[in-house]
Amino acid sequence: MSALARARYRRILRFAGWNLAVTWWYELVLPRIGLNRITERTRARRMQRFARRFHVLAVELGGLMIKVGQFMSSRLDVLPPEITKELEGLQDEVPPVPFAEIRALAEAELGMPLARAFAWVDEHPVAAASLGQAHRAQLAPGDAADTGLGAVVLKVQRPGIDQIVEVDLAALRRVGGWLSHVRLVYSRVDAPALVEEFALTSLEEIDYLHEAASSVRFAADFADDPRVGVPEIVWERTTRRVLTLEDVTAIKITDADALRAAGIDPASVAPVFAAVMFDQLFTNGFFHADPHPGNIFVTPLPAGASPAGAGAGAGEPGAVPDASGAHPWKLTFIDFGMMGEVGAATRGGLRKMLIAAASRDGKGLVAAAQELGVLLQTAETAELERALTQLFARFGGMGFAELREVDPREFRDFGEQFGHVVRSLPFQLPENFLLIIRAMSLTSGVCSALDPGFNLWNSVEPYAQQLIRDEGGNVVQDLGKQALENLGIAWRLPKRLDALVTRVDEGSLAVTSPALERRVARLERSIGRVVSALLFGALLVAGAVLHATDAVFGTVLMIASALPLLHALFSGRRGR
Repeated sequence: MSALARARYRRILRFAGWNLAVTWWYELVLPRIGLNRITERTRARRMQRFARRFHVLAVELGGLMIKVGQFMSSRLDVLPPEITKELEGLQDEVPPVPFAEIRALAEAELGMPLARAFAWVDEHPVAAASLGQAHRAQLAPGDAADTGLGAVVLKVQRPGIDQIVEVDLAALRRVGGWLSHVRLVYSRVDAPALVEEFALTSLEEIDYLHEAASSVRFAADFADDPRVGVPEIVWERTTRRVLTLEDVTAIKITDADALRAAGIDPASVAPVFAAVMFDQLFTNGFFHADPHPGNIFVTPLPAGASPAGAGAGAGEPGAVPDASGAHPWKLTFIDFGMMGEVGAATRGGLRKMLIAAASRDGKGLVAAAQELGVLLQTAETAELERALTQLFARFGGMGFAELREVDPREFRDFGEQFGHVVRSLPFQLPENFLLIIRAMSLTSGVCSALDPGFNLWNSVEPYAQQLIRDEGGNVVQDLGKQALENLGIAWRLPKRLDALVTRVDEGSLAVTSPALERRVARLERSIGRVVSALLFGALLVAGAVLHATDAVFGTVLMIASALPLLHALFSGRRGR
């Protein structure tokens, strides 16, 4: 590791160590000695100070620190606004790399001068991200004729990013190790496992061949959906560190003024975007995990084209942008470096969670959380179910604008009433859940930016109703399978009864009771411990009496008494 890399590594660890120590002092130590008021009074200021310092650190270091900050800025559901508001600027606040360095890396990767690979390349980047930057370009005439594309975007990795990612991951793994020893953290989440998940995603993100393949897969998932567009890849000009793709630049999804100028109502975009993200998470199982506003465009279509939402099934959210349908449009996704995949079992749990949330079913929501592994099966959930039922009764169905109008004291009272229930339960984050949370957090934020009065329930409920109809078909299939299994059991039952009667007649039937066997074994161990305790007392007393006349033999007996003492203390723990 070079001197610069070591300095970077130590700076990240110093920052993390200091802030962990401060948090430990204020959030754990002071409340235990009766100084909780100091903790409460200084929390907002401390959070804001931490966010500002991390903002400075992330901008100066770049690399994965920007990604960590972006994730934190999207966690509106967990982190306080003092943190999320301060870090939200990290989405675009990354200084560009000089074009001379970009040119050198691109030419080394492509094996030819840029002047031969492209008709022209704009030296001013159209976007500068933490791991790479993008420049507009024009394909050479031959390539343009072969691909049918002219205007493209040339995406090039930041020089030296491989080494930077390696150092940042090493530092994050160290911090994850620290957190694994903090009870407040390890009782709820496997921090090292989350770091490894983040590491895998980050390593995939700097492999542009992987991103290109993900783009093709995403496009296939929405091939027949007029709501979604995906740029084409120019494979002849793509390597692991250089990606060339169709220029699909259009209206940034949160640019309300530009949308209105194009005749598109921003409020009409929110439910379509939410529906498309729901399809990725709950139907396709392959989703864009970084849907921030810079990665989604609203692309106006020619008059008469199929509008967004035209391909949506009955009951699905998504409609034409305006009443007349005169300004059709589609959502165009870019940057497929951070993608998530949801297995069939997890997708089923997510679908059940969505249905339960839409139905205001607290018990069903807890059951879905247990099926997903977010909440362990052994958890006592009666109080949590009651809390969720009250939560749905009071706040269910409210949009973000309505929630902002609720008296903060009401939220505080509710939190104080049920906070201990949540803190006592064994929550954990299963594999890939970090990306799911990120995708849904960003989706919620984008929809709220498009329409301040956006109510997520209005999108969730019709979608959940469609899922319920789909699940109904699955239930019929399951009942059919269960009926066939029952017929098979009934067919085999006479033979099994005949064999059982034969064994009874022969006297070869053995009956076992696991509960009885455990109790007998526990009784045997208890008797053994009592004998050991008596032997310990006898040896100790005998040694003490003999020690006055025979110091050596008395000492030996007293030392030997330790053996039955250990047996009496620890033998009963075995097998519990």
